[in-house]
This record gives sequence, C-alpha cells and structure tokens, in this order.
Amino acid sequence: MNGLYDELRIALHTIWTRRWIALAVAWGVALIGWAVVAQIPNSYESKARVFVQMNTILPNAVGISAADQQRDVDTIRQTLTSAMSLEKVVRGTDLANTVKTDRDVADRVAGLSKAIKITSEQDNLFSIVATGSSPKVTRQVVQKLIDLFVEQNLSGDRDETSTSLKFLDAQLEERQKQLADADAKRTDFQNRYLGSLPGTGSLTDRMSAARSAMAQVDSDLAAAQSALAAINGQMAATPANIAGAAGSVSAGPARARLNAIQGQLADARARGYTENHPDVVALRSQLAAAQAAARGEPLVGGGAGGGASNPAYISLRSLQGDKQAQVASLMARKAQLQGDLDTITAKLAGNPQVAAEQSQIENDYQVLKDGYAKLLADREAIKLRGQAQTQTDSIKFSVIDPPTAPRVPAAPNRPLLLTGVLIAALGAGVAVAFALGQLKTTFPTPGRLEKATGMPVIGSIGEMVTKAERAARRRMLTYYAGGAGALGVAYVALLGVEMLQRGLAA
Repeated sequence: MNGLYDELRIALHTIWTRRWIALAVAWGVALIGWAVVAQIPNSYESKARVFVQMNTILPNAVGISAADQQRDVDTIRQTLTSAMSLEKVVRGTDLANTVKTDRDVADRVAGLSKAIKITSEQDNLFSIVATGSSPKVTRQVVQKLIDLFVEQNLSGDRDETSTSLKFLDAQLEERQKQLADADAKRTDFQNRYLGSLPGTGSLTDRMSAARSAMAQVDSDLAAAQSALAAINGQMAATPANIAGAAGSVSAGPARARLNAIQGQLADARARGYTENHPDVVALRSQLAAAQAAARGEPLVGGGAGGGASNPAYISLRSLQGDKQAQVASLMARKAQLQGDLDTITAKLAGNPQVAAEQSQIENDYQVLKDGYAKLLADREAIKLRGQAQTQTDSIKFSVIDPPTAPRVPAAPNRPLLLTGVLIAALGAGVAVAFALGQLKTTFPTPGRLEKATGMPVIGSIGEMVTKAERAARRRMLTYYAGGAGALGVAYVALLGVEMLQRGLAA
C-alpha cells in the first residue's frame, strides 16, 4: 500500500513540475475543440402528427372504396417529398428569402428532401418531422407540409374529376356527331329501300315479325274455325222454335228457367267445354230438374200458329255470327300478312345486298348508341363521385399534434460537447506532462536512486529556498491559477453564449 502511495505521489510530482506545459496543452486542445464545436451548426426539429379519418358510408354508395381512399392517402404522402412539393414549401416559407435563382431553389429542395421524414405510426396516423438550422423556418416547413397534405387530397380529387369530365365531354361530343351521321345514314337507307315495305326494323326483323304474326293468325284462325264448326253442329241439333198450343203461348216460370239453362248449356258448348266439364255437368243436372218441372206446368194463352222461338237457338245463332266475323277477320289478316311476306321476299330476291347493307348500318348504329349511353353513364357516375368527395368530406384530416416550435436544438448537444472538450483538454495536458516526465527520468526519492544504481544511498538533502525564491514561486503560482481559472471562465462564457443563442433563435 505504501508503494502504491509513493508511486501516486511521484506521478503527481512529475505532473506538477511540468504544470505549465500541461496548462498550455489544455488551453491548446480546448481552443481547438471549442472552435470545432462552434463550427457545428444547430439543428432544430419540429414535429406534427396528422390523423386521416375516412368516411365510407356515402362514398361506398357511389363507387369509392376504402381501399381507394387509403391508396390515395398513401400516394399523397409519398408525393409530399417530391421535388415539386418541396419547391412549394421553399416558396411558401421564409426559405424564399434565401433563394434568388433556380439553382438556389434546387439546393434548398435537395436539403429539404434529406431533412423531412414522413412516417406512418398507426393506421391513418402520420408523423411529419423536419429538421433545420432555424426553429421558426423548421416549424413553417412542417405547417406547409400539413397544408399541402390536405390541399393535394382535395385539389387532386377535383383535378382528376375535372380532367375525367373534360375527356368524357369531348368523347360524348364526338360520339354524338358520329351517332347523328349514322342515324342520318340509317334514315336515308330506310327511305330509299324500306319506305314502301311493311313493318319496322331490318328486312330480317320484318320478315321474322311477319312470320311470327302469320303463325299466330293461323293458330287463331284454326281455333275460330273449330269453334264455328262446333256451333254449326249444335245449331243443326237445336230446333229454331219450341212446339206449343195454337195461338199466342206464354211460358211459365219453370219453362222460362228451362230455356235459360238450355241457353247457358249451349253457350258453354260453344266455348268448347266438354261434357265432363264441371260447368256442363252442373248445367245438365239443372236441366233435368228444369225439364221435369216444365212438363207439369200448363201453357197460358192460345191462338192459331206454331210455337215460340227457342232461346238456345237464338243464342247459338248470335255466337255463330260472331265466330263467322272472327274467321273472316283472321282470313283477311292472313291475306295481308302473306302479301307482306311476298313483298319482303320479292325485295330480297330482287336486291340481295340490301339486307347485308342494312344489317351493317344497323349494327354500326347500335354500337355507337350503346357506346354513347355507356359514356353518358360514366360521366354521371364520375360527376356524382366528385361531388361526393368534395362535398361530403369523404376524407377528413385532423391535426392531433400541431407543429412544435423547438427552443432547444435537437443536435448537437453543445453544452455536453463543450464540457467534453474541457475534460479532454485537461486530460490531454495531464497526459502530456506525465509522458514528458517519463521521458526525462529523474530520481524523486532515495529509494528510486538506490534501485537504479544498485548502490546504497546514505541520505538526502532537502531544497533550500530563499525568501525571494518563495515570493517568485508564489507569484508564478498566482499566474498559474489565473491561467487555469481563465480556462474555466472561457468554458462558462461559451456556455452562456450558447444559452443566449438559443434564446434568440427561439
């Protein structure tokens, strides 16, 4: 332990004897280090956070999905650091006072591209961080980026919608002209070739329509002829008059009901009902009961002559007239349709290329018409989508944390660096003094001398110092303390200057 203590005393004595060298080295290292630290520019950091809220109720109804909205927001976030956006930042902040030429603007843009960082912290939560040498300008840069973030979303949607609408309007105008030309060509063709032909549409359509109508008429005519034949057969089996007493005959209630049932039965058979039809079966049952009642009922009145008219026969004759008129009408319609078919067939036979030409004209017209209708629907959909985006706040921006106004530089930590330089300077001075003491070896103790020579040391004589020498040493010690204190004062002064600069920058 005594040896270690002696070694420590020897090292301290070595350094103390070379204290002026240590002080000079400390001053030199401190001045150089502080000069280097002073050259490091302050870097201030401003930060803001923006939350993007997406409204997916109405936009979904007009074809705007949440994925589309998220993709738009991501695109805007990426384009914020583009050269065009950063140029707007430069010209919209106090950085504009530091540029005069396009080259200056390009340099500022290049610097901002490295100083700006936009990150996504969570879903739809974005962090905007900017660094710079001025706290005021740095805060302006972050605020301008937020403004651009909102502006590009709104104006981007408007610009895209406006561009799309202009394109669609131009296409609609062009298609409308083409459609008008095609319609004029179609009308001219119909006037020249189809004006005298029956029906509408192309020759093929007209012939198909005439054939369909002919088939329907044939079916109706066959049914009407069958019904007429059935009525004729029933009339042949039905007497025109009902036999009765001579003179004027008046039927009673039973005979009147019998006549009514016979008329209903005849009408049902005229309609084509079979004998097994429920209505026919019910009427036949009622007819049997009515006949039994009528036979027991006497006739009232008399006179010369035959009998009364049969109501069933009269009803059948009326139905016969209707069916005959229906058959005649259907035959006339059939003759007309046959004439139309003959006319269309003759037209096709006389000019076979007409059908092909008309088909081409109709196809072209329909294609143009469908395309025009689709463009019109697309324009209305885009117009509605644009209104939904600009008028319903489909994307809403909320500034969670406004841009901070930094008061303390984010880098460098100058007080820490100044302190580190001071400590390093003191350490360098001590190290140089100790190293010189090791290079120029002396024997500070008798034991060291005895160990080095191998000879016994009888004793040692202390230094004799006069009063003048003591006064001179005290004076030099005062000078040394002043030099060391000046180093500390310089360190404190530099810290004060740093605090003052921070206050002025804020």
